[in-house]
Amino acid sequence: MMAATTLPETRGKLTADAPLAPLVWFKSGGPAEWLFEPQDVSDLQNFLRGLPADITVWPLGLGSNLIIRDGGKRGVTVRLGKAFAGIALHNDDSEVIVCGAGAPGISAASFARDNGLAGTEFLRGIPGTVGGAVRMNAGAYGREMCDILVSADVVLRDGSLETFSLDDMDYSYRHSGLPEGAIVVSATLRGTPGDKNEITTEMKRIADEREASQPLRTKTGGSTFKNPDGHKAWQLVDEAGCRGLQMGQAQVSEKHCNFLLNLGGATSADIEALGNEVRRRVKEHSGVELQWEIQRVGEET
Repeated sequence: MMAATTLPETRGKLTADAPLAPLVWFKSGGPAEWLFEPQDVSDLQNFLRGLPADITVWPLGLGSNLIIRDGGKRGVTVRLGKAFAGIALHNDDSEVIVCGAGAPGISAASFARDNGLAGTEFLRGIPGTVGGAVRMNAGAYGREMCDILVSADVVLRDGSLETFSLDDMDYSYRHSGLPEGAIVVSATLRGTPGDKNEITTEMKRIADEREASQPLRTKTGGSTFKNPDGHKAWQLVDEAGCRGLQMGQAQVSEKHCNFLLNLGGATSADIEALGNEVRRRVKEHSGVELQWEIQRVGEET
């Protein structure tokens, strides 16, 4: 473990050997070597400027769509708290909202609705932060971040603050071109004027559909595999006979085959091994190679 003397001073909270399992949806995985919760953007910038270049930096959002391996995460894990969760209308354009990267997607969708802006309703169906959604071009219900993003403010590994336009993001399906160690700190999103009642109805439809089709009240990571071209991942998993498949305390959801579950005592290794077994069976059955959508980080034990 790196000595605290090698780390810069900070106004935020810096914790050594910090448990991460409580912070992720699967409730599994090892600790962070260091967990940094900056007080504001300048605190984050100053910390990264002073941090030795060989120390890795990785941002953690709400912990959905994530497996942290059982050996934990080396380097510094950065978690953006309430100081990064504000949402406001743009000063010069009432059709644009500015969201802190730590704000949950549902909060952004609700703020847009309250201000009569349509187009962001799909964020109601994304269980992470705005920052995480920006980084991975998250999407649901026919829309994705590239449809609404104007720009994102990003702190790079060297501590510099840059604004990335939509074109700069180099978006593709569930992917952006943001460099390693870059941390999204805010996002500017464009809506279109709409009827509040219609927006509310659409958000309720999305919420009800998620509740009916996904195992939301379980220890899960969200959607596990990307949809391959011309296919639905859940259907390929189902057709390969993997619905309900179990390894240790990890299980493929019977309610939605593209979700993995921690039934209680699963390790991250159990969950990842189950995912890889599903991939193997799908490849054998259909010839399609499923790609992970869930991010897997950290050290194996």
